[in-house]
Amino acid sequence: MSGPEAATTLRSRVRVAARWSLVNTVVIRLGNFAAGIVLARFALGPAAWGVYGMAQTVLLVLLSANELGVSLAIVRWEGDVRRFAPTVLTLCTLSSCLLYAGVFAVSPLVARTMGSPDASGVLRVMCLCVVLDGLAQVPAGCLTREFAQGRRMAVDALNFVVSTGVTLLLAFRGHGAMSFAWGSVAGNLAALGGCCLAAPGTLRFGWDGAQARELLKFGLPLAGASLLALGVVNVDTMVVGATMGKVALGFYVLAFNISGWPVRIISEAARRVSFAGFSRLAATPQALSAGFGRALGVLMAGTVPLCVLLAVLAGPVVGTVYGVRWLPAARALPWLMALGLVRIGAELAYDCLVAAGRRRSLLAVQGLWLIALVPVLVAGARTHGIVGVAAGHVLVAGGLVVPAFLLALRRGGIGLGAVARACARPFLAGALMAAVVFGLEHGLGEGNVTLAAIGGLATAGYAAGVLPWRRSRGWSRSWSRRLRPSRRRIAEEEG
Repeated sequence: MSGPEAATTLRSRVRVAARWSLVNTVVIRLGNFAAGIVLARFALGPAAWGVYGMAQTVLLVLLSANELGVSLAIVRWEGDVRRFAPTVLTLCTLSSCLLYAGVFAVSPLVARTMGSPDASGVLRVMCLCVVLDGLAQVPAGCLTREFAQGRRMAVDALNFVVSTGVTLLLAFRGHGAMSFAWGSVAGNLAALGGCCLAAPGTLRFGWDGAQARELLKFGLPLAGASLLALGVVNVDTMVVGATMGKVALGFYVLAFNISGWPVRIISEAARRVSFAGFSRLAATPQALSAGFGRALGVLMAGTVPLCVLLAVLAGPVVGTVYGVRWLPAARALPWLMALGLVRIGAELAYDCLVAAGRRRSLLAVQGLWLIALVPVLVAGARTHGIVGVAAGHVLVAGGLVVPAFLLALRRGGIGLGAVARACARPFLAGALMAAVVFGLEHGLGEGNVTLAAIGGLATAGYAAGVLPWRRSRGWSRSWSRRLRPSRRRIAEEEG
């Protein structure tokens, strides 16, 4: 292809993939949201949610490193993917099996340490997903590499239907937290089959020693950074479980899950295409900076209103949706919504830094975050319970981690100005939105209909403040005109 044709094709593929990814994420997350309401109201109490949260924490930490980071080569490396995919699959599967064997052996100790000694069996069953995830890495990576988010949506829908159906069936039969474990295993098994059908011929084992060394050199720093990132997100669960027990942990897990709605719906949809897109722009710093600024602006514009509404209406939202017995979770929610906003920006920065080859900087930032976070969370838990843990998260993220990420991005060619321009108007509109909600709620009361009207009015005001900025920032043809020289250079470098 000629330069302009190649750039147009890339833009078109990213745009279509982003749409499919957003639809996929919204549909699946709404389904999970509805299933969670049913389980919390009619089947499972805070103690069962606490056991599930503990097992889920361990699983997520294992999944962050089970494939040693080598699966990202499927998306990032150039050339024919069939040349190195068999070695990637072999490495992913071996490392996943070894991790599962280790967690099977130490699960009783882990469960006791985290304040849920009866969770050992749940942990052993749920972590079977580690092995299934290792087998699925290559097929899923090929779908991401080709921006095939339509097929990925079909796979995720299959996973959701199977896992939710099994979880609900077992929960209403009285199996407690084990319902989540077997539901997760069934869903991941279905997803593995779906990935193999959507990307045929990719589940082939092989070995090349030279490729394995290069893959490990590429992937191990990323696995370390991912492990640190998951440690940052999940160390609070460990602290709450160990210091306050599984009932308090159940309340905290529910609040944290609510705070993750914007992260999962918007950020997760973006991340399925952002890394592949940033990888195409990484050779040209100017284009990478512009692309990051646009992506961050879209994410902030979409997530700020969700975070504001869930923060200022925490009590009514939790009480209405989950029932009054879950109201203790609402006390931590405003702090966790602020954390959710930071997480969205941090995850996008993570993808950009990986694509730009700044793996050491990323590892340093994540390590700093985790080291600073642990003592603050422990102190917060002992003095103010789950609210202290949530507030400690925000203190460390805002005071230390955000400046560290900005410095790492600057060294990668993305200046503070690009970040500030992307965030300024959404943050200002969000502050005005919060003031409107507080004022109207104080004057009109807290009935469900009233709160819905308040939320609608505040959202309309936010949109009125942000949409003119979108037009002035040129989220249309003007960006195309300004970036056309960069896109031409990108196409020429790609051949």
